[in-house]
Amino acid sequence: MKRKNMYENCNLCPRKCGIDRTAGKRGACGADEKIKIARAALHFWEEPCISGENGSGAVFFSGCQLHCEFCQNKDISDCAAGKTVDAGRLTEIFLELKEQGAYNINLVTPSHFAPSVIEALEDAKRQGMDLPVVYNTGGYDSVDTIKLFEGIVDVYLPDFKYMDENLALRFSGVKNYPDVAKAAIREMVRQQPKAVFDGNDMIKSGVIVRQLLLPGHVKDAMHILSYLHDTYGEKIYISMMSQYTPVRKFIEHTELNRKVTKREYERYIQYAMDIGIENGFIQEGDVAEESFIPEFNGFGV
Repeated sequence: MKRKNMYENCNLCPRKCGIDRTAGKRGACGADEKIKIARAALHFWEEPCISGENGSGAVFFSGCQLHCEFCQNKDISDCAAGKTVDAGRLTEIFLELKEQGAYNINLVTPSHFAPSVIEALEDAKRQGMDLPVVYNTGGYDSVDTIKLFEGIVDVYLPDFKYMDENLALRFSGVKNYPDVAKAAIREMVRQQPKAVFDGNDMIKSGVIVRQLLLPGHVKDAMHILSYLHDTYGEKIYISMMSQYTPVRKFIEHTELNRKVTKREYERYIQYAMDIGIENGFIQEGDVAEESFIPEFNGFGV
């Protein structure tokens, strides 16, 4: 199937809604075929090898196939916020971010707009956009969609949120998350099997898997670390995150009403060290603050 027709019977994500987004219908991601972006700007709060001093050229796409209960970007995950653009304008945004000094183009939750994003990236590259492309995703991705980006994406930055499928169902509404994330990451590593850095320690290619520690669920996070290390060893980097922020009051999922404790994070990091993880990133200081969440007001779009 040609890329431009993929919206007609949309199976771009593992939910496989099969709807005709060209007719204005919206599936789990909340989007029709029109590209919708909530923010496009230099972003300084990614891993050091992605943001550096100048910032990552982050393009936050509206809509998401997961809708996690604890999502910090809930303003855009339901596709309510954001501005509609065409592929031509998206190309211009990529080029503008390069002119602003971005180290890379950081595609944040792009899966449901994959055909349009690829078109815009190919056009931007023809016009001299030579920055590394980062694919920043929640990990609930179709292998077929990831394959579309082979030769286009340089750095894959997926989450691995849950090993327990019951947690995935409770917090993200999808029971098959663990198997889907494993398959998606396997394809990402196939495409980019080795992390490569430039002379300034900025990543040029490779895979960094993010693991957000949730309060009360250290053991599940440990299972994820074990799986990643046993499967990939030092081929990948693992970003072990403590920044969970309770952005609203939970009635049902009461364990999510607090931040991760210092003791929980210390146990988590110690476990990573004990099993031999060397290629990793940790977060220091109090990063669980709403001030780290950008405004999704259409800036830069």
